[in-house]
Amino acid sequence: MAAELHPCSGKLIGLSNSNRTAQRNQPVQEFNHGLVLSREPLKDRDVFTVRIDKKVNSWSGSIEIGVTSLDPAGLDFPSSATGLKGGSWIVSGCSVLRDGRSVLEEYGRDLDQLSEGDRVGIQRSTHGELHLWVNGQDCGAAASGLPTGLWAVVDLYGKCTQVTVVSCEPPSLAERDTERETVEEREQEDEEEEEVVVCGVRAGEFGGLTSEVNLAAATNGTLEEEPELPPTHNRPDKFPNNLEPETVLTEHQLFDVLNNAIVSLYRSEDNGGGDLGGGGIGRDSGTGSRGDRGSSSGGGSVNGNSSDSGGGTGNTGSVNSPAGGGGARLGAVTGGMLTNDALLFHEKCGTLIKLSNNNKTAERRRPLDEFNNGVVMTNRPLRHNEMFEIRIDKLVDKWSGSIEIGVTTHNPNNLDYPATMTNLRSGTIMMSGCGILTNGKGTRREYCEFSLDELQEGDHIGLMHKASGALHFYINGIDQGVAAAQTPAVVYAVVDLYGMAVKVTIVHNHNHSDRLRRNNAIMRALSPDVGRPRPAHSLTPDPDTPDRLLFHSNCGQKAAIISEGRTALRPHATDDFNHGVVLSGRPLHSNEVFQVRIDKMVDKWAGSIEIGVTTHNPAYLQLPSTMTNLRSGNTNQSGTWMMTGNGVMHNGTTILDEYGHNLDRLKAGDTVGVVRKEDGSLHFFVNGVAQGPAAWNVPPSVYAVVDLYGQAAQATIMDDVADLPTLPEDSSEGPTVMSPSSPCSVAGGNSANDLRFHQLHGTNAVITNGGRTALRQNCRSEFNDAIVISNRCLRDGELFEIVIQKMVDRWSGSIEAGKIMAGVTAIRPEELEFPNTMTDIDYDTWMLSGTAIMQDGNTMRNNYGCDLDTLTTGSRIGMMRSATGDLHYYINGVDQGVACTGLPPEVYAVIDLYGQCVQVSITSSSGPQDNSLCTSNITERSFPIHSPVAGVAHRLHSKHGKNVVLLGEGCQAVRVGGYAHGIVFSAKELKTDELFEVKIDEVDDQWSGSLHMGLTTLAPPELPSCPMSGLSPSLTQLRSKVTWLLAGSEVRRNGLLQRQNYGASLDRLTVGNRVGVKRCSDDTMHVLIDGEDMGPAATAVAKNVYAVLDLYGRVTAVSIVSSSVLEDAGSVKAPSLSSDSCSEGEEDRTPVEGGEPALVPNTVMAFLENHGKNIQLSHENLTAARVSSYNQGLLVTAQPLPRQQLFQFQIDRLNASWTSSLSLGVIGHSPDRLNFPSTACCLKRSVWLLQRDSVFHNSLKICENYGPNLDTCPEGTVLGLLVDGNSCLHLYVNGMDQGVAAQDIPTPCYPLIDLYGQCEQVTIVTNNVATVGGESVKARCQGDMEKADMVDGIKESVCWMPHPEVNPNKTCEYQALCSRFKDLLTLPDGYFNEDAKYNLCYCESCHKLRGDESYYKRGEPPRDYALPFGWCRFALRIKPHCDVSNSFKQWHIAYHGTSVGALRRTLDHAQLLSGTSSIFSVSPVKTEGPNGYSEPEENSSNSLPDRDRERDREVPRVQLSPTMRYSGLEMFAPKVQFRDPRSHCCHQAQVGFQVCVRPGSYKVGPQTLGAIEPLDPRFSNTEIEWITKDQGGTLLYGLLIRVE
Repeated sequence: MAAELHPCSGKLIGLSNSNRTAQRNQPVQEFNHGLVLSREPLKDRDVFTVRIDKKVNSWSGSIEIGVTSLDPAGLDFPSSATGLKGGSWIVSGCSVLRDGRSVLEEYGRDLDQLSEGDRVGIQRSTHGELHLWVNGQDCGAAASGLPTGLWAVVDLYGKCTQVTVVSCEPPSLAERDTERETVEEREQEDEEEEEVVVCGVRAGEFGGLTSEVNLAAATNGTLEEEPELPPTHNRPDKFPNNLEPETVLTEHQLFDVLNNAIVSLYRSEDNGGGDLGGGGIGRDSGTGSRGDRGSSSGGGSVNGNSSDSGGGTGNTGSVNSPAGGGGARLGAVTGGMLTNDALLFHEKCGTLIKLSNNNKTAERRRPLDEFNNGVVMTNRPLRHNEMFEIRIDKLVDKWSGSIEIGVTTHNPNNLDYPATMTNLRSGTIMMSGCGILTNGKGTRREYCEFSLDELQEGDHIGLMHKASGALHFYINGIDQGVAAAQTPAVVYAVVDLYGMAVKVTIVHNHNHSDRLRRNNAIMRALSPDVGRPRPAHSLTPDPDTPDRLLFHSNCGQKAAIISEGRTALRPHATDDFNHGVVLSGRPLHSNEVFQVRIDKMVDKWAGSIEIGVTTHNPAYLQLPSTMTNLRSGNTNQSGTWMMTGNGVMHNGTTILDEYGHNLDRLKAGDTVGVVRKEDGSLHFFVNGVAQGPAAWNVPPSVYAVVDLYGQAAQATIMDDVADLPTLPEDSSEGPTVMSPSSPCSVAGGNSANDLRFHQLHGTNAVITNGGRTALRQNCRSEFNDAIVISNRCLRDGELFEIVIQKMVDRWSGSIEAGKIMAGVTAIRPEELEFPNTMTDIDYDTWMLSGTAIMQDGNTMRNNYGCDLDTLTTGSRIGMMRSATGDLHYYINGVDQGVACTGLPPEVYAVIDLYGQCVQVSITSSSGPQDNSLCTSNITERSFPIHSPVAGVAHRLHSKHGKNVVLLGEGCQAVRVGGYAHGIVFSAKELKTDELFEVKIDEVDDQWSGSLHMGLTTLAPPELPSCPMSGLSPSLTQLRSKVTWLLAGSEVRRNGLLQRQNYGASLDRLTVGNRVGVKRCSDDTMHVLIDGEDMGPAATAVAKNVYAVLDLYGRVTAVSIVSSSVLEDAGSVKAPSLSSDSCSEGEEDRTPVEGGEPALVPNTVMAFLENHGKNIQLSHENLTAARVSSYNQGLLVTAQPLPRQQLFQFQIDRLNASWTSSLSLGVIGHSPDRLNFPSTACCLKRSVWLLQRDSVFHNSLKICENYGPNLDTCPEGTVLGLLVDGNSCLHLYVNGMDQGVAAQDIPTPCYPLIDLYGQCEQVTIVTNNVATVGGESVKARCQGDMEKADMVDGIKESVCWMPHPEVNPNKTCEYQALCSRFKDLLTLPDGYFNEDAKYNLCYCESCHKLRGDESYYKRGEPPRDYALPFGWCRFALRIKPHCDVSNSFKQWHIAYHGTSVGALRRTLDHAQLLSGTSSIFSVSPVKTEGPNGYSEPEENSSNSLPDRDRERDREVPRVQLSPTMRYSGLEMFAPKVQFRDPRSHCCHQAQVGFQVCVRPGSYKVGPQTLGAIEPLDPRFSNTEIEWITKDQGGTLLYGLLIRVE
């Protein structure tokens, strides 16, 4: 065949040199239309070779080459070779395309990287395979099954502008001989049916591999000895030449050898080596039987280029092919794994988009000048269950916002691309930030925990269109759940390179960036048992060499190994926080403890060391950035187990929350360890203390893993036996030390309770905590197969109770949306074949599912007394078989009645962790019920009472936690079960400077944690009379009233941390130690330990407080040792109402001035001259204003912020034209030369930022729901920052401390303010400026309020009224929306109070700004009522005919839901009358029942008119409630739809009234809705409904509106 080009060619091609040279005209202006073909069809084995003569740099892409069955004489030439159809195979870059569709990725050499002078050839072999040749080297088979009669194709594309045909002939002689041998061997192998085939690679074709690893000689075809791993080598280097079945080589040794060989092969290929052999390497070219092929008689070389014809020595031959023989076959194997018709970006895209890398990469041009017009879409619609995934390649710091991704029904060919996809108003679903937008409108505000705006370069984002129509998004491989339940069948994936996002690349499942991953996949297919426990002999080192644990030399990119393998470190720990993964050099033995000491830490990052085990060999593992990102391992018995923070993760998925000590709190010098016990359980250690079992069924031969993450910079292996902790006892007994806050301690301390979960369970269930806890793993991808059963049958009258500890919202709204199923079965666990769900069993099983009682899978009863699908986290479910064979269920300790009868005597309890329910634990209440709290064995003899100090001893109140028993006339408290529910109170309020002190009598070391002590405004006489309810399990959760407490060495207020390291830790106390508390005259709380005053623990403590202590954890018994000489012991003073009578405010709400006392003189603060470009300073740099735009408003103070000095500033001016508002925080480095970005969120170095209601560190969110939403702060709000002595950052709002926002703030630090969006001007508050909450604005109770605060004789219900300049009513958007709805009602203004300051918004931001409590008291006698959170109140004018005497202030507060249609008539009469409220709230009463009220009659709008004539003879009944959680239900307050005149958006609204009710004019009764769960945690369902028949007993106080 002539080496010439066909005269027919692309329209820009010019031919010369006798049609041997082709040149693309206008190479700088045009990049395509450069197609040329060979003059004649190719002959088999002929290589059509061209030389690249010229290239230009104007374009991306380069030469493309291939073959086509199209005759060039009649061909309509397309613009490029990839446009050829009808039987065309083209190699483009490093991909192979057939008819324009990708069939093979990462093939051969990248043609785009070739230079001028390089030669490229194409060949069809005699077997119909396509081969690419580059500079004389065969790149292996690119495709197979090619027909005959093919023309060579060359495309002068992109950079390539001129080529010359240099030859068209078969390969050289040496290559021909090698090729002939390969063909003959293939034919011979086809005839040998018993030939060994390994993963598609024949044994004889491992020549290229075996020559690289120096195969050792074997005698008579067998191994002389079994290979061992020397301690100094990480990979085995011996491999037999014989691969017959009788070879004594284990599959795991085979795995290691072949993996090592492939690694070496690819390394050689990357280095351009060509001596890896052809197909005949390692085989005997002469005579010999199959049994001796490949063997060596005298240790002859198998890694040479010469052949030895005698003795069966392998003939290796030499070929200039980097992938000959076995290498080519490996390529074929991997090629078979690839998918066809790969997803690419469509050529039509946004105006600023540039596509490259064969349309797999998209980049936005001019990223520093433009932030939009970067939309790209896929070239075809998504298939069902097809993953579309991209990698973020490049980000810029200039803009806010980042990448957006989603799907659309619009065809890219017909779409007029918008600037951003959120502008498209049809057929589009996008994920933006952490929310979902449908057709440009937000449908889910917080779809997932990740925000796309926070992702970094290298992160992956994916989406999948399920066959069910559901749309899922994936962040770094983690499924974020259902984003949209129903999407159209045909959708295209769309990516918007918006804001910071500049460049992305499509990631195909088969397109691995590192070939080692592909190698491991191939080698796993080699043996189905890979991943199982390896034989011990394959890992046994030389007995003469010490078996010492060291770190493996293969470590993370930013890690280093020193000290002979004992120490690992991140040398540049302040520059990078990850890529610090290190593994042990050998697997751990059973019961071998691997422990490291933290040598060095840095304060720059969040997070710290992580430790665990993995089945992956470090020699072949591509180490991830963090070990929790490693998600390989297809079964529960393989992969990686890590302890991170205080949770445990398996293959990147959390399987245990709240486990053990929090690793993020460790310091330098602390130790962490891990051990795998012989029973397969995994245990962790912190400072030598066992944290309990963390996982089960962990395979043997796992490697230890340490991740030097975040703050952890250096760690050293502790291999001294004396330093290692002792192993925990048998795991069936649970951990030796358990934290009450962890799930390991949910079960009580009653050792007599031996009820556990059985070791047999469903496939997705995991049993931990010594059999007390069950959880469902992979809870976001699996919803069933998680059945657990009790370890023994239940005794008569024995309660089996579990508590729901964790739930997910993954399955809400779907067919799998159930939560949990509970019941009993007579089937023994050993005989039970665990089904998907227990309702699948058709014999001897009784289950409760939702409200249905099911027997043997069939519903036998509906509408049972409880609904399991309504339970939430913390709910308790119990089952009991009575002696008569009845099955009872208990919900939160309340018997729900007989569910079914006739149960056999021996039944097992069954729990099905189905749907949303993920984790449960057996409670301490499980066991016989007649003596669960029996005190017959607890007498005063058990704890003799010693006479306290002189005077009258203090006493404990009779109201206490359910696990407490009082002895000695209330002088002693004993906890009789569990670790919690041990709260006790002083019998009376403490006087000023009165000490309440107790002595510890007994401790139980099986628990961790200790006594909590403090002061509370909660009056114990107000608690329910039953000691089993009404109290939180621990004092840190007691938040119904204000409580100050000391827990350990931390001071907390209502559970929120106020101070750390206050004094000696209460956790260290033991028997005989004394602890006391008192309230001093300066309103501070002091704690005394053994008589020593620890100093002020809290400030602004209310006057009327009780001492409170919690017998928690270790401390089980205390006795009082203090006394009061002021009063007789028998006189228990009723609680004072002076503070409790405050409404919607408490005396303790007096703002704290500056938190803790300042220890240093105040530094005068001013703004720095270096600031954002839109900032203008004035008033001696105390005032800053943004003069244009909405950003570029960054401010930093010129002086660093001293410790314990409060820096405050006031919001002077807001501009409602913008959205969002200011953010503030601190920066940990000097701002003098800081280059200010457009917004504070772009600062990513040593920055702590408070934005909205979240806290960010270096642009990463570290805390949510902190304080009020800063976007809602009105003009006049005073914001402050304070760094306390413990380096904790506090936010102050109007003088009130919002608690710790961040820890470990460096010194020095500078306050930072970003005047963004609405906020346009602020002024620093100096010492002579009165601040809100300071001395100039005191908190006031009703007794202190002036007449100006009266509303026609009734005092305003807010004790603390903001300064007029900071009234939140001015700018709250929610209040404005409610006000616009009120205007639509066209109610006369005369009904409402003219003074707008009495209109209060109770949205989340407003009530947080005011510091409202949830519940207050009103009236005489005082009665609780709840604030109407979520509603907006508009104060009503009191009618002149009403009695305005001061007696009205003694009335109670209640709420009444009504309909919009009844508002006008109700306001006309100024009170609730018959027929004026909703039909659900008012009904005639004919007779009274036994409780003083009758059951409601069936009412409807059609029946009311028929009763008009009887109303005069009937008594009207009005339903009220002390909480809007009841009165605001839709049954009482129907929803109406309206269109907002301002935004033109549709909303739903409800209305109601806040009412003053005269005491004695109403009766309290139960709710009438049939609800089972408590409607309000403060009010029992039996007392939540008030009924009045007195027409003059109610007074309308305010109109309530709620808008959704």
